[in-house]
Amino acid sequence: MIDSTHDPNLNSWVQSANRPDSDFPIQNLPYASFRKRGEERIRVGVAIGELVLDATNALAIPSLSAIMAMPRAERTGLRHRLSDLLAHYSPVAEQALVPLSEVELLLPGPIPDYTDFFASLEHATNAGSLFRPEKPLPPNYKWMPIAYHSRASSVVLSGAPVRRPWGQIAPGAGEVPTYAPSGMLDYELELGAFLGPGNALGQPIPIAQAEDHLFGVCLLNDWSARDLQSWESQPLGPFLAKNFATSISPWIVTLDALEPFRAVAPRRPAGDPEPLPYLQGPGNAAFGITLEVWLRTAPMSQPVRVSRSDFASLYWTLSQMIAHHSSNGCPLLPGDLLGSGTVSGPEKQNQGCLLELSRRGADPLQLPNGETRAFLQDGDEVILRGWCAASGFRRIGLGECRGLILPALSA
Repeated sequence: MIDSTHDPNLNSWVQSANRPDSDFPIQNLPYASFRKRGEERIRVGVAIGELVLDATNALAIPSLSAIMAMPRAERTGLRHRLSDLLAHYSPVAEQALVPLSEVELLLPGPIPDYTDFFASLEHATNAGSLFRPEKPLPPNYKWMPIAYHSRASSVVLSGAPVRRPWGQIAPGAGEVPTYAPSGMLDYELELGAFLGPGNALGQPIPIAQAEDHLFGVCLLNDWSARDLQSWESQPLGPFLAKNFATSISPWIVTLDALEPFRAVAPRRPAGDPEPLPYLQGPGNAAFGITLEVWLRTAPMSQPVRVSRSDFASLYWTLSQMIAHHSSNGCPLLPGDLLGSGTVSGPEKQNQGCLLELSRRGADPLQLPNGETRAFLQDGDEVILRGWCAASGFRRIGLGECRGLILPALSA
């Protein structure tokens, strides 16, 4: 699937796209929805360097949802048209360019549904050991991708502030819970995946066809209130501890753009079961995407990096998530959002949430300015960043996903 659009020597006549440190060279071409300042009309945008190509104007594309619903071959053909338009100067393309400073980026469109997975073995083990040290993993973990159904209506765009939630908190076993603002607010470093075109009710998606239904990826922060979570997740799992806000980055990097960064999924540890047949097959690839968490507290002028991990290390792949999600005939729709679950790795610097980094508050994170964090405080800003790099190909980025913590509302 590597083609001329991935050529590392391909340059754009948009000069800012040719800088080595640009997240958005011509090899990337991620999509977003936007509107021009002072206008109501929502348009489809393509990032190119420091500018946005108005694809609604240049190519008469009505919406990003319409692109998601296209068959994969049509989406690939559209990528080629965009690449040609930005590699060879034309007045039409120049007139369709808008500076980023003049646009308001929006959610990509209606998000019909949102499912969040639990696909990192390291995260599952680290988190589980804090609550069940004798048996950290649930018995089904190595047999299927575990997930919970979250709330699409509380998905917000990067930059939207996040209000500290209220909820029930139980001090200890057998004690009466209180209703109070969360004191254990956390972030989760995840990758989001937007789907399209989806399947009909009752018709599973075979794993060999799963990537046909993967439109692209973005950064995702699954904000979590750990004190609410530990009390309410008995027996049905996350609820109010998770559905108050989920932040995503505005730019969706397509599957086609990720082709040069395919990786072999990690070999399973000795003694682990092989996936059942419906979770094995061609097209079940991992992707080498570096993910980082940066934290800026109120006294800081600049954020500091607190973790870095690799999306390719996940125990379950995106194809396996899609195949499993639809295996009972559940219909997936264009624009559905999947979360990967926290992406963590084997070392402390690879851990993708404060629950792991601070060991549930027992070992607070030490920051360079002398502050510590067991969990997030009001005024903290969390910034997720991500990019792909591989020998022989141009680096591409996912941009940023930001969220600033606001105090809880008054009682």
